[in-house]
Amino acid sequence: MDSLFDEGPEFDRDGLARRLAELARERIYIGGSSWKYEGWLGQIYSRSRYLSRGRFSKAAFEANCLAEYASVFPAVCGDFAFYQFPSEEFWHKLFSQTPEGFQFAFKVPEQITCASFPMHARYGLQGGLENPTFLDPVLFDDAFLRPLRPFRAKTGVLIFEFGAFARKTFGSAAEFLDRLDPFLRAIDGDFRYAVEIRNAEFLGDEYFGLLREHNVAHVFNSWTRMPDLPSQIAIPGAFTADFTVCRALLKPGRLYEDAVKSFAPYAEVQEVCESAREGLRELVSIARAERRTSFLFVNNRLEGNTPGTVISIID
Repeated sequence: MDSLFDEGPEFDRDGLARRLAELARERIYIGGSSWKYEGWLGQIYSRSRYLSRGRFSKAAFEANCLAEYASVFPAVCGDFAFYQFPSEEFWHKLFSQTPEGFQFAFKVPEQITCASFPMHARYGLQGGLENPTFLDPVLFDDAFLRPLRPFRAKTGVLIFEFGAFARKTFGSAAEFLDRLDPFLRAIDGDFRYAVEIRNAEFLGDEYFGLLREHNVAHVFNSWTRMPDLPSQIAIPGAFTADFTVCRALLKPGRLYEDAVKSFAPYAEVQEVCESAREGLRELVSIARAERRTSFLFVNNRLEGNTPGTVISIID
């Protein structure tokens, strides 16, 4: 088979789409974290589709490029949902742009997963205050799940991303799990759920055991202050559900802001993260061997260009 990673000027989009479709038929869904990247023009996107009066229209691109993305990738992680509860109208428009079988992962809004609001300008007067709706199952069901239920078939997994907790918030994994357990018991079991943590010290028997009890996946995540993917995969009991979720976000040790400065506009792979590639390949191998449904997402900030990274792990 010819290599998909062609050194020439032509990006083999059709070859990439075929290989990803083959994996999707095995229930191994690989995609990006979001999709609105102009750096992918000429790779995933055709500039001619987004012209207005002969000029490239950023507005047309951002409004319509999901359909073209979905002609190549079988899945995507919607990080945008972290910042608000999307409206029913928004969900209808979003899902209508993708074909049958396409799979979304969504980060659950921070109104549910943020224990206290960071001291940041976008939080205004809430900065530094405890979040009264942290792990509120009623709000989660009414504001997030209810509008999503008509689109359950395309909602592959919902991700609870918890930022690194300070010791004054949760001094131990047990304190965090005491809050998480009743929430997981209370929520609708018709969706797949996954938990992503940023406290490496929580990665132990108590944490994995609780997730396993609820058939909730641990999100294998490549992140600044987390063990690399191969190290997480090797932890006994780390596979906590009958499906797998991975988010390859950053090279361990690298700050998000530094990755943005170094890699934008994300038009090419600029620095290989071999540990993430090794971990992603291992997860694909495990999924195939165990016939395990898997959702694997690659961020531009990992190496500089999601399509290039994906090609490297599936070719």
